[in-house]
Amino acid sequence: MTSSTTDFLATGRRVIAREADALTLLGDSLGDSFGKAVELILASKGRVIVSGMGKSGHIARKIAATFASTGTPAHFVHPAEASHGDLGMVTTGDVALVLSNSGETSELADIIAHTRRFSIPLIGVAGREGSTLLRQSDVAILLPPAPEACETGIVPTTSTTMTLALGDALAVALMEHRAFTPEHFRMFHPGGK
Repeated sequence: MTSSTTDFLATGRRVIAREADALTLLGDSLGDSFGKAVELILASKGRVIVSGMGKSGHIARKIAATFASTGTPAHFVHPAEASHGDLGMVTTGDVALVLSNSGETSELADIIAHTRRFSIPLIGVAGREGSTLLRQSDVAILLPPAPEACETGIVPTTSTTMTLALGDALAVALMEHRAFTPEHFRMFHPGGK
């Protein structure tokens, strides 16, 4: 191997180790709010509306897709589009799951206000204690402090990995409660092998 290949390999291993450590922190930090989030979703008569901006939005889309394919009706709503009419997709009976690393993302303000105005339960996930999102939420899930995987600490990497894993944990908890079977899974995946 050349020295740059060795350097690349070391970087890859460092990134994966840093994210693995963060996932361990996340697992250790889960508390009552996780169980309350699952109960809130189970009590919902509508869908789980998942939202987030930027990289959190990409993670939100994946979480919504995982929920929908595993027996929990869900839909992604883009927060900027919500401010221009798509708030009509978020209705009484739904529960909102809103993701933001900072908890201060300005594009989320209208969707948060909408949930408060119409008493739509709000589950907030953020990495900043005391943030607007977490203060406004019915159930607040605080991500543990963990360094991003890049050396500059500015690229959403570890934070998005933790958020994605949290979404998977919610989906599996819901699946297990509902006794979701491979036969149920096949109904939602007719094109899969």
